[in-house]
Amino acid sequence: MRLLHPEVRDLVPEDLLDLYDLPGPHLRAGFVASVDGVVAVDGRSASLGGPADKAVFRALRAVSDAVIVGAGTVHAEDYGPVQYGEGARTWRQAHGRAGQPPVVIVSRRGQLDPDAKVLQGPVILAVPEGVATPQGVEVIRTTDPLMLRRSLHDRGLSRLLCEGGPSLLTSLLAAGVVDELCLTTSPSLVGAGPRLLSGAAAARLALRSLVVDDDDDDPGVLLARWSVIRSDS
Repeated sequence: MRLLHPEVRDLVPEDLLDLYDLPGPHLRAGFVASVDGVVAVDGRSASLGGPADKAVFRALRAVSDAVIVGAGTVHAEDYGPVQYGEGARTWRQAHGRAGQPPVVIVSRRGQLDPDAKVLQGPVILAVPEGVATPQGVEVIRTTDPLMLRRSLHDRGLSRLLCEGGPSLLTSLLAAGVVDELCLTTSPSLVGAGPRLLSGAAAARLALRSLVVDDDDDDPGVLLARWSVIRSDS
């Protein structure tokens, strides 16, 4: 991997932890998409992401306090709990990031498969008021993006990572609560499929960093960090 912006230098996967660490309270989104903007093939993103994207995926989780994801994505991607390798655990300990981050599942109906792998780790279920929820799961009674972000910050979860899907990302962007988009561009054209955004959510972006994967097995992958420029900034 080679960093192209804001400076030029070679990187190893371990460098991504410091590169992707964003100080202070924030909400960022991490996605992979084809050149034509498709984020899943046959309902899953795995076929779009190669080794470089997986390295960024692990780095983003390693520097975060919680992972936010829509209920449909949890089901489609067969989500499990957030887990770390030895290097990420060492980095988190050195930077005061204790504990295992919860997966925050945003759901309109509050239904979870009792055998879902994600329940093997800490889970917070965000649902509207009045929706029935399963026992034994921590619940936040809102799916409003601003209120959800505040509720998680109040729990000490200040570094938030949204991993999908497009509907959730669109709602977060439209509400103005996303600070950064971390987007892997796969060197492929897919055609039909779900796009990065599911509706209207215009935003201006500024390039924060850009990495190219020059590995012979998967050349041309672009790993970009985009700051979201707020209208009031």
